[in-house]
Amino acid sequence: MKLVIVTSVGDFQKEILRLFKKANIENFSSSDIEGFKNKTSVLMESQWFSGEKLSNASDLFFSFTEDKHIDTLFDLIKAFNANLETNNPIRAIVVPVERFI
Repeated sequence: MKLVIVTSVGDFQKEILRLFKKANIENFSSSDIEGFKNKTSVLMESQWFSGEKLSNASDLFFSFTEDKHIDTLFDLIKAFNANLETNNPIRAIVVPVERFI
């Protein structure tokens, strides 16, 4: 068993739910998060009082699941990201689980 963590911009929520379903990952959790991209200090200084929003509505999904499902999910995410027209790919990581109850 491993922990898979997936993050994306909020616009891809329905797509991620579809990818989890295709990968046979039936049990997972999600949370709304704010996503940030670091900007150079010059850009930050020019926006100090501009009121411009520097974050994006994002989502975090995670599931404790088996390797075979994670492998399928990663293949599906790679295919999805290959066809993106934006600079906001879906990101995923896997963390080994040493013990669980």
